[in-house]
Amino acid sequence: MKLVNQTKLVAILLVFLLLVSGCASSSSTKNSSSQETNKEDASKPKSGGELTYALATSPDSLDPARSGLAVAVRAFRTIFDSLVVQAPDNTIKPWLATAWTVSNDGKSYTFKLRNDVRFQDGTPFNAAAVKYSFDRILDPKTQAKNAVALLKPYQSSEVIDDYTIKINLATPSASFLSNLSQAMLGIVSPTAAEKYGDQFSKNPVGTGPYKFVSWSENADIVVQKNKDYHWGPANVENKGAPYLDKITFKIIPEEATRIGSVQSGQVLAAETVPPQNIAALKNDSKTQLLKVNTIGLPYTLFFNQRKGPWNDVKVRQAVQLAVDVDSIVKTLYLGTYERAWSPISPGILGYDKSLEGETKANIKKANQILDELGYKKGSDGIRVKDGKPFTLKYVDGSPNREKRNDIAVIVQQQLKKIGIKVEINITQDVATVIYKNADYDLYGNSQVNSDPNALSAIYHTRTDAEEAVFKGLTGGSDPELDQWLEQGTIELDPAKREDIYKKVQQKIIKDAWIIPVYVFPYTVAASKEVKGITFDSLGYPLFNDVNIER
Repeated sequence: MKLVNQTKLVAILLVFLLLVSGCASSSSTKNSSSQETNKEDASKPKSGGELTYALATSPDSLDPARSGLAVAVRAFRTIFDSLVVQAPDNTIKPWLATAWTVSNDGKSYTFKLRNDVRFQDGTPFNAAAVKYSFDRILDPKTQAKNAVALLKPYQSSEVIDDYTIKINLATPSASFLSNLSQAMLGIVSPTAAEKYGDQFSKNPVGTGPYKFVSWSENADIVVQKNKDYHWGPANVENKGAPYLDKITFKIIPEEATRIGSVQSGQVLAAETVPPQNIAALKNDSKTQLLKVNTIGLPYTLFFNQRKGPWNDVKVRQAVQLAVDVDSIVKTLYLGTYERAWSPISPGILGYDKSLEGETKANIKKANQILDELGYKKGSDGIRVKDGKPFTLKYVDGSPNREKRNDIAVIVQQQLKKIGIKVEINITQDVATVIYKNADYDLYGNSQVNSDPNALSAIYHTRTDAEEAVFKGLTGGSDPELDQWLEQGTIELDPAKREDIYKKVQQKIIKDAWIIPVYVFPYTVAASKEVKGITFDSLGYPLFNDVNIER
């Protein structure tokens, strides 16, 4: 009996040990699994919170069709999506459009659209909405700005069915798909656009990851999470609703205040870091510095050729020789900005590197040209011809974005050396002074763009109808230049396009249509708590992946 009992006891003990061992193993597995889950949770972006993001200037409009400013795009890109997206390698990927075909003659594009998208006001996204958005840009009542040039050579749209649209062009266009990826051709809610009319810019509605909340003029713009969003583009990790509950874009023009607000914690991120602050921010343990070079048309001084003497190439060349751009860029930007040499920036198809170093300041030669043209220096050093002092009206906008007002002052000092009196007009109403009245001799501007076809909107001869809507930046006309620009638009062979646009760049510089100044690096100072700020192919910030780590 004892032996049987002992055998039973051993068996019981073995079962007990197995059970204990099994429990321990199970517990160990659970702990390991729990630790892995905790690690995943720790690395997963946190949802919630508000990002405060300081802008350097105030947007002109939150209606993509009516905006002409890059700063506006930084805000309204959160609200509006596009048919396609340009990936970091510059290939074009689907977005609101899932696929497309191009006709043999290159003049028609047929897009298949997503069928699961709604605008933020509940209106269905469909082919009719795409047609409405593009037709609206061409409608004179809209008073569209940069969007008109981007949409060219658009003629019409045909709604094939709810989720298929055919877009017809006047000519083939090598830049059309790339242009469609830009925020200024974002798709708007037809319901909201009709409801608000001219006030749509203050009540924007799109299909984007954030919904518009409010815009307090010259103070802030507020957008909040679009919880229904699930169609993010290829250039973001998070295709669904954004992590942030809200973004408040605070408008802080004064440089020191804007950057100081990040360092003090009043805002979490701020754009356009002044050159003098970059070194200090790099060494700040609480702050990160993000930087990306924008592409498009660099900051450029444009001559107004509508009137004399600026319709004389020799006068323009004299001024081009007198402006010491190297000195301006080194003095104001302390090595943080690159000098521009061409009408387009590096990174764009066809950029002509051979222009670098070709244009150098030469006061002696500039004076010689003006002497030969009959401009005689008076006792005060200012040149006179036909009894009129030689003056140049230099217009720039307010506030002093990227130290552009300071450029005006330096140019004023430099041109005095060749006997030209520069009158500076710093205005808050650039729209009227430049684009309505063309009341300037020299004016500076830049443009973010992805294709050299952007040159057409600036340098191709404008029609009277176009000038009636808003004045172009040069007022110039050159048949040879027009021909090359037209060829560049329709040429589909990249190598041939490069050759065409190199000739365009060389002629613009040789004939002194402009004085290129700098390539703008978009910089952001942000608290290290802010994670996931990325940039699109043009250098605009994206907020789909942004989260705040407390």
